[in-house]
Amino acid sequence: MLKMKKLNALLLAGLIPMSLIFTGCGNSKDQVKDFKSEISFAGSSTLVPVIDGIKEDFTKDGKTTWNKINKDFPDKEIKITITSGGSGEGLKAVIDKTADLGLVSREVTKEEKAKIKDYKEFKLGTDALTLSVNPKNKILKKTDNLSTEQIKNIFSGKYQYWSDVDKSLPHKKIVVVTRDLSGGAHKVFQKTVMKDTKVKKDVIQAPSMGALASKIMENEYAIGYASYGVVNQNKGKLVPIKVDGIEPNKKNIVDGKYKITRPLLIIKSGDLNPSEKAFVDFSLSDKGQKIVEKLGFIPEK
Repeated sequence: MLKMKKLNALLLAGLIPMSLIFTGCGNSKDQVKDFKSEISFAGSSTLVPVIDGIKEDFTKDGKTTWNKINKDFPDKEIKITITSGGSGEGLKAVIDKTADLGLVSREVTKEEKAKIKDYKEFKLGTDALTLSVNPKNKILKKTDNLSTEQIKNIFSGKYQYWSDVDKSLPHKKIVVVTRDLSGGAHKVFQKTVMKDTKVKKDVIQAPSMGALASKIMENEYAIGYASYGVVNQNKGKLVPIKVDGIEPNKKNIVDGKYKITRPLLIIKSGDLNPSEKAFVDFSLSDKGQKIVEKLGFIPEK
C-alpha cells in the first residue's frame, strides 16, 4: 500500500510540469494563429519619420523575418507600410479599417473615440508647435517674443506687413504658413491660440509639417507653427520665438508652461495582434524612445 502511494506521488509530480509545458505550447500556438506578417500605419506626417526610424531599428542586424524578433513567430517576412496624410486620415483609416494602426499628433476627442470600437492609444512622446521664422527675419533683431494677441493678428490677417507688428520692421508682406486647416496640427493651433478668431483666407496651407518648415526656410518674411521636432531637425534654419514670454524648450513643454503642445499617438481599434504588439512594445522600449528623442521630439519614457 505504501509503495502504491509513493508511485502515485511520483506520477503526479511528473504530470504537473508536463501540464505546464502543454499550457505554454498552447499560448505559442494562439500567438501564431492570430499572427499577421504585415502591419499598416496611416496618418500624421509628423509621425511618419518617427515610425520609419523605429522600423529601421526594429529590422536591423538582418531581422527581416518575424521569427528573428520572436522564436515563437513564423518564418515570414516583416512588412511594415506607412502612409502619410495627416492626423484626420489616421483616425479615418482606423474607423474605416483601411490601416491597422493610426498615427495621430493631437488629442483624440471623446466623439472620435466613440466611433472606434474598443479604442486603444499608445503615446510615443510629446511635440509642440513653435512660432518659427527664417533666421534672416529682421524681427529677431527687435524681439524674440510674440504675444498671443500679436500672433492672432498675424494669422488672422489684421497685420498684413511686418511693420504692422513693429514700426521699425520692413514694410514687407507677412507670409503666413499653416498646415491644412482641417488637419490635426491646425486644430491644436486653433484651440490653444486662435480660439474663436479665424485664420485669414489666403494663408499658405502646407501639405505636411516638413513642407511647412521648408516654406519658412525659403522665405525670410515667412512665419508658421513649425513642429518642435522639425525645428530640432533643422537647427539654424528655423528660429522659434517665445510665446507670451515662454520659450518652447523641453522643460517648459514638459511642465506645461508652453501651451501649444500635442501628444504623439498610435491608435488602434481593439487589442494589438502579436506582430503589432511586438512593434509597439519596441517603440516604447528604451531603443524606440531614443529614436523619438533623436528626431527632436520629447520621448514618453
